[in-house]
Amino acid sequence: MSPDNEPRLAFKFQVNDKDFIMAGEAASKTKKALQQLGLRQEIVRNAAIIVYEAAMNIVIHANHGEIQVTIVPDHVTVIARDEGEGIPDVDLAMQEGYSTAPEEVREMGFGAGMGLPNIKHCSDSLDIETHPGIGTTLKVTLYSHPKDSNKAETGAMYV
Repeated sequence: MSPDNEPRLAFKFQVNDKDFIMAGEAASKTKKALQQLGLRQEIVRNAAIIVYEAAMNIVIHANHGEIQVTIVPDHVTVIARDEGEGIPDVDLAMQEGYSTAPEEVREMGFGAGMGLPNIKHCSDSLDIETHPGIGTTLKVTLYSHPKDSNKAETGAMYV
């Protein structure tokens, strides 16, 4: 591994079923760590959103899981792994507003079907590996410098 690819910081969060507080704490701790490293505000904001949405997906749909955040000089990687029901139809799950959250979760104001779409909107790349009845792994990457300079100039989101 070259010095440019060595992690500057890496940390993990354990997330359990129905632990809504942990989702917020994971996002808050990620945001604080990235701010302390001096990353651009856009990267900090998007990484915090990604961690929050990934943690909420675990809280709502899985038995438990973990989120690993790794920061290297040119990018941030978020890997969320869970043991749970998996995603039967990823294309459907990527549609804004589609949700399989239980009614009790929706009554609490969560599970609006924006988790995976928000993660995609805030990332430079998103890979989803899911096995129904076993679990799901999300690998999300945010680059410190946009790969497409036209997007940076126009202020478009990096999708």
